[in-house]
Amino acid sequence: MTRAWIAVASADHVRIGRAGGFMQVNHGKEAPLRRLRPGDRVAYYSPQERNRDGAPVQAFTALGIVAEGPVYQGFMSAGFQPFRRDVRWLPAQDAPIRPLLEHLSFGGPGWGARFRYGLFEVSTADMDLIAAAMAD
Repeated sequence: MTRAWIAVASADHVRIGRAGGFMQVNHGKEAPLRRLRPGDRVAYYSPQERNRDGAPVQAFTALGIVAEGPVYQGFMSAGFQPFRRDVRWLPAQDAPIRPLLEHLSFGGPGWGARFRYGLFEVSTADMDLIAAAMAD
């Protein structure tokens, strides 16, 4: 059974992952990525453009399917080798979250709290709604 996930990262980090065919979450932690299985769907939500000081984005910025293969360590710098998972990224456009909130199961008051986890599971219906909003 395939599952659906939302990952959280700044838009500039999402673009790096899309270009490289991978995803990483929670500043490169391994454990969250082990929850995903090949065939699972994933959408990235980007609260802002850059990690610490970027302009607000508040949109879903990538949509993909987890590829076959294990979690592995990538290389970004001598002191940072984050864990990654390969993803087959789909053609998609950014989709602002605000118009979707009233339709998402997690879109009520305090909706942003779940995003603090960096990766969380959502229903198939939620993912279908996000994917439709991102249709290229």
